[in-house]
Amino acid sequence: MPRKQYAANFYAGASASRIEKFLKGYTPARFDSPLVAGLVPHAGWDFSGAVAAKVFKSIECSRKPETIVLFGTVHHDIRCNAIYPSGSWHTPLGEVQIDESLVGGILSRTEGLLEADESAHFHEHSIEVQMPFLKHFFPCAKAAPIAVLPDENAPVLGRKVGEFLKESGANAFVVGTTDLTHYGDAYYFAPRGSGPAALEWIRQNDARIIELAVKMKAEEILPEATRKKNACGPGAMAATVAAARALGSTTGRVIEYTTSYDVMPEPVFRMGVGYVGMVFCGTQRSG
Repeated sequence: MPRKQYAANFYAGASASRIEKFLKGYTPARFDSPLVAGLVPHAGWDFSGAVAAKVFKSIECSRKPETIVLFGTVHHDIRCNAIYPSGSWHTPLGEVQIDESLVGGILSRTEGLLEADESAHFHEHSIEVQMPFLKHFFPCAKAAPIAVLPDENAPVLGRKVGEFLKESGANAFVVGTTDLTHYGDAYYFAPRGSGPAALEWIRQNDARIIELAVKMKAEEILPEATRKKNACGPGAMAATVAAARALGSTTGRVIEYTTSYDVMPEPVFRMGVGYVGMVFCGTQRSG
């Protein structure tokens, strides 16, 4: 099925030149071992595109994966974690093919936790907004998109996917998506009112769940998000951390943290969303 339904609202004008503009002045850090996973935001590119671009650039400097496994946030009701099984996704930069062979292997390894369901992705944008980045940085790479529910099975799913990738020797990389605290009256969540103190509260609220990812505490991410409302994609976040851990990662590294207010400030802070970009080193061979 062709994809590009959220382009106008989330990544209008997506192009190689725009992606490279996001990276102006950015020099990726060097890591002692190859990266195995990353975490990116999925808001509109105007707000969080630069954070995501820096994560994908960091991956490019470390790896040349043949497939990207994408753990996406679920914003709508679906019955089960769902993998997009076949075909391709259309992006403004070209087609991204689905790795049907890898999808089959993942389904076999995650029986009871994951099903093949193209329709579960129809009304979700979190994976779609990553596809132009994938095509730009890894033009020949395929994809395995997985919509991950925010429940206790998320870290189990991530662990099993990571174990499968490690044991199969697949030259694959994991990327998960989440945005962080959604603050303000528009989100029915403004426990500290408005102004500088409220903005600082968001940053501290986000810091707690980021620290869990840094410390690889996948099983604590969903309870934290439930209590503090500091991630809209805790399932995808937990699955990513669990997969990275299975691939040998012992710590997460923050590439960049910002908020929508930092990107487009207003005279008085009233609302904002937090964004983090992270990477995870491991022991899996580089491609």
